[in-house]
Amino acid sequence: MRVFVGVGSNLGDRWAHLALAGRELRATPGIALVRASRVWDTAPIGPPQPRYLNAALELETTLAPLPLLDALQRIERAGGRVRGPVRWAARTLDLDLLLYGDEVVRLPRLVVPHPDLVSRRFALAPLAELCPERIVPGTGRTVAQLLALLAPEDVAPAGLYPG
Repeated sequence: MRVFVGVGSNLGDRWAHLALAGRELRATPGIALVRASRVWDTAPIGPPQPRYLNAALELETTLAPLPLLDALQRIERAGGRVRGPVRWAARTLDLDLLLYGDEVVRLPRLVVPHPDLVSRRFALAPLAELCPERIVPGTGRTVAQLLALLAPEDVAPAGLYPG
């Protein structure tokens, strides 16, 4: 199954956290890292916090959605992620399952496509580098079309994905 994951970091050595995510994904059975977008420097949403580095990763996986989510959360923990009560808090590593093939997943622990994907330039801009013509399930629009609908934000390319 071809899937797309958003990766972000805004605490500590952000570039090292992104590199760790790539290494851990490559080392996870049932996951192959196909390619990565550029890294984007983005303004945070939520409470005051440092700027983010964000990217999108294209994966090929044999894992079903929930085991894939478990793998992503294990990698977040390996990167020092601590989940607290504050929504949109700063984090060392954030891995979001954006698209799982052409499927719509609605489970208590997981919703795919990511529920906020269509409103987030920091997720759509890197995703558009990898799959601009892919239709986002449930929207009837491509990634590029959804990106074009958003107002400009503080999002700029920062470099190539590390590793």
